[in-house]
Amino acid sequence: MEFRYLGRSGLKISEITYGNWLTHGSQIENETAQACVRSALDAGITTFDTADVYANTKAESVLGDALSGERRESLEIFTKVYWPTGPKGHNDSGLSRKHILESINGSLKRLRTDYVDLYQAHRFDTETPLEETMRAFADVVRQGKALYIGVSEWTADQIREGVALARELGIQLISSQPEYSMLWRAIEEEVAPASEELGVSQIVWSPMAQGVLSGKYAPDTAPPEGSRAATEVTKGAIARFMTPEILTRVQGLRPLAEEAGLTMPQLAIAWVLQNDNVASALVGASRPEQVTDNVKAAGITLEPALMASIDEVLGDVVERDPARTAERAPKQRPS
Repeated sequence: MEFRYLGRSGLKISEITYGNWLTHGSQIENETAQACVRSALDAGITTFDTADVYANTKAESVLGDALSGERRESLEIFTKVYWPTGPKGHNDSGLSRKHILESINGSLKRLRTDYVDLYQAHRFDTETPLEETMRAFADVVRQGKALYIGVSEWTADQIREGVALARELGIQLISSQPEYSMLWRAIEEEVAPASEELGVSQIVWSPMAQGVLSGKYAPDTAPPEGSRAATEVTKGAIARFMTPEILTRVQGLRPLAEEAGLTMPQLAIAWVLQNDNVASALVGASRPEQVTDNVKAAGITLEPALMASIDEVLGDVVERDPARTAERAPKQRPS
């Protein structure tokens, strides 16, 4: 395993972060989840990412149980706040002071830890003054409940405003967690350059484009039973990548992966790690062997000729429009 600094801080995290969105507390049994976490630890992963909204708080509890007994100082544990949790009352979402301060306490109990290394705003809250949000985050840091602050799916302008307020308040906003893959490159034109300038790193989610870049989906063929594209709860998120043209282009990556001596998932994960502003790639797993396979993408350098060939194969199916980040963001606080 290789390690990279997160933002302009002294914190190092593993190049591969184990995330439990869609799996722990919902899709897989707790025993399997614990086996996946053990596989991650055995592979050298030290960084674990979750959120209070995943499986409506259950994912945090599963991760807390799986990591109990490990030396806390040897781990980096991340969680997030924004989306509705619990009974989903009128103050059970967003980035108000009330919701942040109550949510961090719940997350710490479920994760069975006194602090998280990184506490992230899971989306931008259009209904709460940003100063209120950042002051609440500053208090969380000063109380020792989080060491650093991060954001997820914020635009470049929102990151700039957040970093400026964080600096005024004497805390460090050091990370952004956006979607990023060979097929979804919306951060490259604005978010990544602004982050580089501000000392913010990316922790990218869905480096395999919801599993499409694994090559398991063939054009004009029904998706495998039990896969994301065949599962009601997740097929909406993957639908944008399931066009015949995209699936055909993705199959064209297979000979490139084979020539490089990599599996398709390894190629996809290694590709995002070539971006200097990316500190870590988030990977999930429903089986321990998936972790063992994916972690081999750490430390790999893809030659410029291979990177160019990937661009040539994918062509114009790649999403590059920076406006997509703002377009997909919630326009009002969810309930």
